[in-house]
Amino acid sequence: MITYENLHDTLSFYSIDCRQSYYISSGNPIFDFPEMPFRMDYYALCICTAGDINIEIDNHKYQVDAHSFLVAAPSTIVRFLETSRDFKMKLLFFDKNFLIKNISDPFIIEKMNLFPNGSYSLVKTNEKNSALLQNLLDYLKKKSRKQGKFTEDIVRTIIFNLLLETADIMETEHDSLADKEESKKDIFLKFSQLIRENIRKDRTVQFYADQLFVSSKYLIEVIKKSSGRTPHQVIDEALLKEAYMMLGSPDLMISEIAFELQFNSASAFGRFFKKHTSISPSEYRNRENIQV
Repeated sequence: MITYENLHDTLSFYSIDCRQSYYISSGNPIFDFPEMPFRMDYYALCICTAGDINIEIDNHKYQVDAHSFLVAAPSTIVRFLETSRDFKMKLLFFDKNFLIKNISDPFIIEKMNLFPNGSYSLVKTNEKNSALLQNLLDYLKKKSRKQGKFTEDIVRTIIFNLLLETADIMETEHDSLADKEESKKDIFLKFSQLIRENIRKDRTVQFYADQLFVSSKYLIEVIKKSSGRTPHQVIDEALLKEAYMMLGSPDLMISEIAFELQFNSASAFGRFFKKHTSISPSEYRNRENIQV
């Protein structure tokens, strides 16, 4: 594994002679990458602006496409695997000591919660958020070219702004994801309730999807993720429980039970019951000594 100890070493791979404590890319297409994994010794913000890239970060593989960004801390291990021909990205490298110069709190970056799960975060966002970060990077590059008395202070301010905007996007995306997960949980609970109330009336997935105002495809996705089963399987389980309960009543004929459970014949009900229990409804009654 290669270890790039500073920005100069890293950028030298691309024949870029950078003697500063930060670097902002042009956003032009990149065709060559280090073949070996390398450990970064700086902070990085990389935004995919076009195409896609397969990348390995700390031994985890990802496919990154447009409007996704990576924010990484020192010690992150990166390996570039494959890129599409139209791949483009904009990036910022900077040294922490440069950024926190004249800052009393040495943990100010950590407090932004940019790395809740380790040394990096990979976030898929929308076109608007991606454009916001790209515009800030463009502004940063423009300001960094001017060699004035306050250039370094201006650059620090813009980088802080970038990191804060990044943290804000990450928090919004996290809240949005949490809301979606809560919504899916709510759909599963309502689906279960609807089945209990309507299992004798209707056992089609489309019926329950209509009641929940979602497509059957989305309902299948939600129920499978929430329970590990398909809606059909959940419905069949509820139907089987009803069948057990009704077969336990000696006052009901098997043909009546089939009719109550919306089967078109006693034989159709028998096939359903045997498929799930390996015995017929009449064999179940005999086994349980239920006399009709």
